[in-house]
Amino acid sequence: MGYKHSRDQMLDAAARLLAEEGLAGVTFRRIGERLGVPDRTVVYYFPTKSDLLGAVLDGHVRQLHGLLHAALGDRPLPPAELLHRAWSALRTPGADALFRVHFEVAGQAAAGRAPYRALAAALAAHWADWLSPRVAVPVERRNGRAAALLAQLDGLLLLRAVGQAALADTAATELGWRR
Repeated sequence: MGYKHSRDQMLDAAARLLAEEGLAGVTFRRIGERLGVPDRTVVYYFPTKSDLLGAVLDGHVRQLHGLLHAALGDRPLPPAELLHRAWSALRTPGADALFRVHFEVAGQAAAGRAPYRALAAALAAHWADWLSPRVAVPVERRNGRAAALLAQLDGLLLLRAVGQAALADTAATELGWRR
């Protein structure tokens, strides 16, 4: 006998709960309620909370990849051009919703809460690895420069996340990212 709902339907329900209620809303019980199945059915597909959150966050990462790939393309770019294009793509309401989750995970990680420390570390490493080949600097400097660019972008995105979009835009202009 098969299950009434698929793994993808459970991920979709988890993603909707995440968008509506934040990390606290993503529980086996809440997903089961949303789909009308026992929470044990959700556990069948995602044995741990870390597995569940990792899968949901993977969907966020794919959405951000799409935004950034459209803005950056595949060729390495000079750091200033990369930041200008990335900032233009990320200073949108759609990206704001994705980064609310990013910063919620980071906040939980900073507070030392499992499984968020491991998830946040994996996300940071992933983004540095993804960005590194897109930075037009000598190969031996790419990892460090990618990390520096991520730190700058995250700082401005954090300003947006706390309701200071105008201040973030002013800072981006001062940094030469906005024209």
